[in-house]
Amino acid sequence: MKKSVLFLCVGNSCRSQMAEGIARHYFGNTWHVESAGSMPSGIRSNTIQVLQELGISTKELRSKHVDEFRDRKFDLVVTLCAEGAACPIPPQSIKHIHTPMPDPVGAGGSPDEVLVAYRIVRDIIRKKVFELLS
Repeated sequence: MKKSVLFLCVGNSCRSQMAEGIARHYFGNTWHVESAGSMPSGIRSNTIQVLQELGISTKELRSKHVDEFRDRKFDLVVTLCAEGAACPIPPQSIKHIHTPMPDPVGAGGSPDEVLVAYRIVRDIIRKKVFELLS
């Protein structure tokens, strides 16, 4: 039986989507993976791009509200909100880990510089997903 993990962020548009896509790609055989947010705002195009650069499918990703999972119990819930941000209240879980991640949505500069910020966060999240789910 697969364990279940939920990645949470506020907008469910970037960090939690990256974590969901990465976790599904590498650990989908052993983990049931979801993501959600307290104020879902659609998935950012840069999020899709940086996942696809790694060969990660984005077709199953969609922005979801945390309330979709209120009646489910997860083996692991991971909140990814930056320090000081108002993270969503996680549903029931056996274990909850808060792993603050920088938000590339606020990155400034040229489109190329913003994309670099997304790649940096993606790579940090990928490393953390491997640490948590391996």
